[in-house]
Amino acid sequence: MTQLQGGGLSIERMCQLAQVSRAGFYRRWQEMAPSEEETQLRHLLQELALRNKHYGYRRLGVLLRRVGHVVNHKRVRRLMREDNLLCLRQRKFVPATTDSRHRWRVYPKLARWLEPLAVNQLWVADITYVRLRRSFAYLAVILDAYSRRAVGWAMADHLEASLALDALAMALARREVPRGGLVHHSDRGVQYACGAYIERLEQSGIQPSMSRVGCPYDNAMAESFMRTLKQEEVDGRRYADLAEARQSIETFLAEVYNRQRLHSALAYQSPDEYEANAVRVAAAAQQPLLEPNRDCV
Repeated sequence: MTQLQGGGLSIERMCQLAQVSRAGFYRRWQEMAPSEEETQLRHLLQELALRNKHYGYRRLGVLLRRVGHVVNHKRVRRLMREDNLLCLRQRKFVPATTDSRHRWRVYPKLARWLEPLAVNQLWVADITYVRLRRSFAYLAVILDAYSRRAVGWAMADHLEASLALDALAMALARREVPRGGLVHHSDRGVQYACGAYIERLEQSGIQPSMSRVGCPYDNAMAESFMRTLKQEEVDGRRYADLAEARQSIETFLAEVYNRQRLHSALAYQSPDEYEANAVRVAAAAQQPLLEPNRDCV
């Protein structure tokens, strides 16, 4: 006789006591018992959500499909809602990091109609604050607009022009810049408009571009990146000092954001993956479709 798991009564005896048929018992059990695939999927989804606390259902769905689960975003959203797997969102007061009241020249917005088709055609730059335990630090970042890749960054406990210049120096050391073919877009803050910064751009053959007054959407890509940085790395952390914040944020930018984070604008690829795929596509396009017939030469 079939015994119930963990008990001494048989299924037949339980059916007799409950006055139900064995067929009805098994039919009801199959309707209510979770399937093995559903259980495995829920378990994996919980693990992924814990490892990627700021991912929504679309990015988690991409991760699930990458490991072989056939799921659409509606099913992932339903499971996350049922299991209370909500991505974290938090808003805090942001101190001002831009001072556009200066005597330096303000350059026109060249990036308005520019849609990059390859790397090193458009860079966007911005500065944000990072809260430490007892003070503030500031982070300057430069992104390649084609792949959203962070190509240069610097942190300091001040908002002087050297902060932005250090981020620019890092970007120039890491990328081969085509002379005259790259636009650098930023806000019109003094760090980007000052003579030292503009001189460094001109020495490298880079054309400066600046946002209009009171138009944060002119630098929307950089603003979006800063929001991602705050949500997925900075918010909820209590950095003891500048050294700890610098080490943690540099690791996030180099290892997580550039190499691992999936971007919806990049067909859910990381910036490094997107650039690598673009190189492969370009190389394949340069290969001849057919080998020449040497007998006809």
